[in-house]
Amino acid sequence: MLIGYARVSTLDQTLALQQDALTAAGCADIYTDTVSGSVTDRPGLSQALSHLRLGDTLVVWRLDRLGRSLPHLIETVRQLQERGVGFRSLQEQIDTTTSGGKLVFHVFGALAEFERDLIRERTHAGLQAARARGRLFGRPKALSPRKIDQLRTLAKDERNTVTEICETLGISRATFYRYVKA
Repeated sequence: MLIGYARVSTLDQTLALQQDALTAAGCADIYTDTVSGSVTDRPGLSQALSHLRLGDTLVVWRLDRLGRSLPHLIETVRQLQERGVGFRSLQEQIDTTTSGGKLVFHVFGALAEFERDLIRERTHAGLQAARARGRLFGRPKALSPRKIDQLRTLAKDERNTVTEICETLGISRATFYRYVKA
């Protein structure tokens, strides 16, 4: 069974073109969303995915109607394949129920993985360069060395309670205990 999914990003756009193409392709049911592709919660897509059974095929008008990004699209199609469900994109003429369609989709997947690796390498190189220039990363320390000495002095005096010390220094109990134990 062919199950269609159509999506437009705004209320100004119309689903008619996609719905007509999906109907012409032979889709028995068509599920729709009017929401940006970057939104993760798409009820129409969730319904379409829940109605797919072994041997069915999910059909979209274009690839960008299904996935937020190429990695997301590839992950979605991989999950479909694990369930024994095919995928078809009408405009790109990709059909994962055929060997040629699987090949094209795997090439897309390889390119997406290559892109992710390049981004990771550039990010790592940028972080190393920043560290070499003395840039510090992470959350700044809660207390300066002077305040740490003040905390320890106050903590040694048994007349001071933990609550009073925390209020005086403007820190939480967890921060107090972290510095006292250190």
